Amino acid sequence: MHCDASWFQHQVLDWYDHHGRKTLPWQQEKTPYRVWISEIMLQQTQVTTVIPYYQRFMERFPTVEALADAPQDEVLHHWTGLGYYARARNLHKAAQQLVEHHQSDFPGTVEAVSDLPGIGRSTAGAILSLSRGTYAPILDGNVKRVLSRFFALEGWPGTTANLNKLWDWAEQLTPEHRISDFNQVMMDLGAMVCTRSRPKCEACPLNTQCQAYQKGLTSELPASKPKKDKPTRDAWLLILQAPGGEVYLEKRPSSGIWGGLHSFPQFEDRDQVEQHLALTRLSPTLEDWQPFRHTFSHYHLNIHPVFAPLPDKPTQVREAASNASLWYHPGIASQVGLSAPVKTLLSRLF
Repeated sequence: MHCDASWFQHQVLDWYDHHGRKTLPWQQEKTPYRVWISEIMLQQTQVTTVIPYYQRFMERFPTVEALADAPQDEVLHHWTGLGYYARARNLHKAAQQLVEHHQSDFPGTVEAVSDLPGIGRSTAGAILSLSRGTYAPILDGNVKRVLSRFFALEGWPGTTANLNKLWDWAEQLTPEHRISDFNQVMMDLGAMVCTRSRPKCEACPLNTQCQAYQKGLTSELPASKPKKDKPTRDAWLLILQAPGGEVYLEKRPSSGIWGGLHSFPQFEDRDQVEQHLALTRLSPTLEDWQPFRHTFSHYHLNIHPVFAPLPDKPTQVREAASNASLWYHPGIASQVGLSAPVKTLLSRLF
């Protein structure tokens, strides 16, 4: 590493003192729990989006015990709209493990915190360093970008070899003093200055030694992940609506897409929809709505909504329907988690 660590630390901490973020909700009355919730919400999601979700979540689940005791449906309900729902399911599981095995408190080492569901080494480091001042380097997306540009890292940062390099650099640069401020400023620089597109290099405290800036490589670095064509799948969603306006929703299995969320019954093709209705002796007039696409990280899903207004509200829709199926109406909203496409379709009805 061709860098004076003390120079690097001085530059970023001085910038933090003048420009760093210090008034975000999770930076007030810091506890490991408050930092943890914010760190999980901030994965894949912008700060401005997270703030209102965080405030509502903390109001409903102010402690580890409150989160552990809540039904999963209610946790997912408070996550609806944030996406990547495995994060919420893992939060709930981790809270239960903290109550059961750790007296409702976070353990003291990065290794032990990393053993909790949904928490990796960087998130564990952030929780302990930001809330307790524990020495722990971090390497979230923002820090990866800053270090990849500063050292002009060749190739995609996500390879094992490059991740090892990035962790080595993070360890060598992270000071033992002001650890909370240092980790916070590394995230701030990535979010506010060393942004993905159009980075504000002139305002960066590291620009005199940043190799990407000096070599004119900031737009090329960090290198993108090698692209693979995403496969496309299709799903038919059956929207059964009772005369009172309620729609039928089923709870999805806990694993897989939209795990644990409530959704419309899903089928592989249009014929399956009709076969299902024939089996259940429901004979509504079907209306095919305009298909639309929902994109996941690994594939595109073409959603074909089939609207079916019912003359009467049936007592049973599926023979093996789980206890978690329900007739939903936002006017008497149940506390359940809904996926983004279901919310989109509901907005057309209500």
